[in-house]
Amino acid sequence: MASYEDEMCERFIETFRPRLRRHITVESLLDHLHFIESEQKELITQKLKAEGNRAAVSSLIDAVVRRPHSPGWFTAFVDALYHSGCEYAADIMQNNLPKPEEEAANDYYVRLIEILCPMLVNMNTDEVSVPCHSEGLLTEEDLQIVKAETTNRGPRTGARELLRRIVRGRPVWFSTFLNILRETEHLELYRLLGGSDECDKQDEKMSSMEDEPTQSDTVTTESPTAAESCDNSEPISEDPQDEATDMYEAMSTESTQLPNSLELSKSDGPDPEAAAGGPEKANIVLRDYQMDVARPALEGKNIIICLPTGSGKTRVAVYITKKHLDCRRAEGRSGKVVILVNKVPLVEQHYSTEFLPFLKPTYKVERVSGDSQLKISFTEIVKKNDVIICTAQILENYLERDNNGEDEGVKLSDLTLIVIDECHHTQKGGVYNHIMMRYLKQKLKNKRLKKDQKEPMPLPQILGLTASPGVGGATKMEKAEEHILRICANLDAFKIMTRSLGEYKKDPRKITLSVEDRREDPFGDVIKNIMNAIHTHAKLSPTCDLGSQNYEQWVVQLERKASKEEDQTVRVCAEHLRQYSEGLNLSNTIRMRDAFHFLNKHYEEEMKKKVPVDEEHEIQITETERFLFNLFKENKKELEKLAGNPDFENDSLSKLRSKILQEFSSREEARGIIFTKTRRSAIALSQWIQENPKFADIGVKAMYVIGGGDQSVVKPMTSAEQKEVLNKFRSGDVNLLIATTVAEEGLDIPACNFVIRYGLVTNEIAMIQAQGRGRAEDSSYTLVEVKNSGVAEKESVNEYRQKMMNKAIDKIRALNQADYEKRITEFQIQAIMEEKVRMTKKRQKDMKTMNPSEVKFSCRGCSTKVCTGEDIQIIENMHRVNVTSQFCKRFIRTENTSLQERLLDYETQGFIACKQCGQRWGSMMSYRGIECPCLHVKNFVVTLSGKSISKCTKWNELHVKFPAFDYAEHASRVAQSSDDEETE
Repeated sequence: MASYEDEMCERFIETFRPRLRRHITVESLLDHLHFIESEQKELITQKLKAEGNRAAVSSLIDAVVRRPHSPGWFTAFVDALYHSGCEYAADIMQNNLPKPEEEAANDYYVRLIEILCPMLVNMNTDEVSVPCHSEGLLTEEDLQIVKAETTNRGPRTGARELLRRIVRGRPVWFSTFLNILRETEHLELYRLLGGSDECDKQDEKMSSMEDEPTQSDTVTTESPTAAESCDNSEPISEDPQDEATDMYEAMSTESTQLPNSLELSKSDGPDPEAAAGGPEKANIVLRDYQMDVARPALEGKNIIICLPTGSGKTRVAVYITKKHLDCRRAEGRSGKVVILVNKVPLVEQHYSTEFLPFLKPTYKVERVSGDSQLKISFTEIVKKNDVIICTAQILENYLERDNNGEDEGVKLSDLTLIVIDECHHTQKGGVYNHIMMRYLKQKLKNKRLKKDQKEPMPLPQILGLTASPGVGGATKMEKAEEHILRICANLDAFKIMTRSLGEYKKDPRKITLSVEDRREDPFGDVIKNIMNAIHTHAKLSPTCDLGSQNYEQWVVQLERKASKEEDQTVRVCAEHLRQYSEGLNLSNTIRMRDAFHFLNKHYEEEMKKKVPVDEEHEIQITETERFLFNLFKENKKELEKLAGNPDFENDSLSKLRSKILQEFSSREEARGIIFTKTRRSAIALSQWIQENPKFADIGVKAMYVIGGGDQSVVKPMTSAEQKEVLNKFRSGDVNLLIATTVAEEGLDIPACNFVIRYGLVTNEIAMIQAQGRGRAEDSSYTLVEVKNSGVAEKESVNEYRQKMMNKAIDKIRALNQADYEKRITEFQIQAIMEEKVRMTKKRQKDMKTMNPSEVKFSCRGCSTKVCTGEDIQIIENMHRVNVTSQFCKRFIRTENTSLQERLLDYETQGFIACKQCGQRWGSMMSYRGIECPCLHVKNFVVTLSGKSISKCTKWNELHVKFPAFDYAEHASRVAQSSDDEETE
């Protein structure tokens, strides 16, 4: 067990590690470090030869601070620094530091030497090295090494060695070196470095400043590992940097306090001052476990950081980003960092609460998401900023633009560091994986280029962040390991870094609340009776329980088959059965009245479709539709009556009510999240809480947050609406959030002290993410069971998989590095080959792309022939429109009650629906002032060469290349039509 004094010395060395790296010369220091074992010295020497002084210094410092310590080890280390000629490093260890302005000037001089190195190596090395030795810029050993390099490899190499060594000296080195150049009559080099009468005066002033006291009550230093990120300067796929550039270590002018007053970093939570737009947080100090996992990244390696939610992964990423940029700037090279996220709300969160507060005003930080106008100028945003936070799809779009040569895009070589948040999504089919596949292909290509002695393309460093890589549905340890290794391979990770947090992180208390079946369920019985009547009408015989997941799958398959076969009786019945099944599930999850309102609204919407827009158009109602409408009408009053009887409510809702009351009654300041399965249940639960006076009495203030995609019939939330709710939750204006899975990953609310998963369990990743939302002390995690959800069993399986995942990570970390890299390489090659096969198949499909004339569209509602592919054009490679006069005669327009403005040049104006049956076909959009009927393929039965397709829900599933919309031609036609009307 190390003593307190030893621990403080260790922390002190770690704090000053960046400066030590700049001012230590390994080969001379090793001879004076007697408390390091010879085997360790040999390893450091090998590192020096293989990777240069920078990497070797890191290994040497690791050896110095490694426990157990011998008595007086720190004093021996300082003495060794003095005796080996590393006097400035010894000064640092004695707190004898230059003033900030001297440090800034020294930084400038180091950069100057770096820039002018190609001219300075033309000096007469023998003439300059001797006075440098006599003036104390070179030790005796330094002088001998410089002379040996000059003799063996020439004066230019000797000059490089001399320059590399003198810049590690005390800040007075530059004025001394400048004077030596003048005295040895290297006047051209003297003037090149700014030598003049004025410069001499400035040097004298600098010298006089050296004589002034430098200590004060508060001694300022750099934050830990400030220069470690220098190793980021080279891509991982390239060879170690030539030692000739080792002298150009990063110089930072930021300041922090000594180790005994260091402030521990906070978790991912927002900094109050930062959130308020306060001054730059120039100082980031990490906890020990955070520094441990960050270290390989600070040395320039690709890694995955796997730490539990709330343990500060994002703060570590900010730290690594800052050191990366600091180093590249000090070396005179630009740095470009992109932070990738998978959800729009995380763009603003990372920008405002993490990266901007710690990086401004030193670096330019910008954020771009799909909701931002900035996305259309993303290339310029990348050029003008140092750090860009964006959704991954935006970067992928611009990488693809550059690849296709369509217009100016973004290259991987433009970037120096990519941080991938929630990196466990870097799997097949994901946008993260598309980006990393480009990386892996270029890495492989770089190897071939090197063999051909050609210049490889620089690749960015990769940093992945995750709370849980998961096991990919594995049931055996071997498959779990393979799943995690594949993610490591996809991210080209040197290691997956994880640590036990010990006292820093406490798991929340976990509670499972089982529910009992209703003794009576008359509401559900009425719904089941209606469903059975529909089965009889359509001659259907289901083999699974009504309302179960299997039943819902059966109904979906039934509807697709019926659409394909143009069996409108079965198709319409299947659609209505699906709604009743949903109503049955809602009555088991939320209030019966909410389930009733859902069913009633559905039938009102269906009836509206059958109401003619004007006298000219009469929409047909089939016998089956009339039967279904009457069936609901006959049972409506009974359902409404039963829905209002609280005696028949489900037990899940009772358990949830009790749990919420308990949390808010037993805590001084409760703040929690309820995760639920659907958007509809999130909205209904929010209303239920707001309408219940018992909740209001104990101070419950609830709101819901749901996803922004429009794939659901429930109106989505815009990103602005999501942001408003989350901000209220953070500030405490809202203390209970009801959320769908949109809030599971990345949502940053440190004060949340209880989490409830209400009838929602997916996989072990989601379980870990949900548990991590409760970040406050004494937080709880409760699972409330819901009928037909099977959540208790699924949660048990997830707990087992979590343990399997942790064991798999431990086994992977224990692998010999060579074995690990061999397996990673195999998976990377496999992934590249699979990608090639996939692209070949895609090209073959593209070659076999159907002629638009062979594609026919029929109304899904009544099988009326609508149009062929020849009538369809595509706008912005996204919207399929039919602007033919024949098509316009086949539909009616209905009002879009949830009209939303879109970005760019178009907006939705309303819905278009079949004139015969009222089936919705798509929307009417206005594009640059022209109305264009926009078709949604899921509303049609598609026939290819006479063969119906049972499932076609997205346009990209249809391999047909439609022509681009000719705006000019159609605009002139519209204008001509308007002129004709005016003439008449």
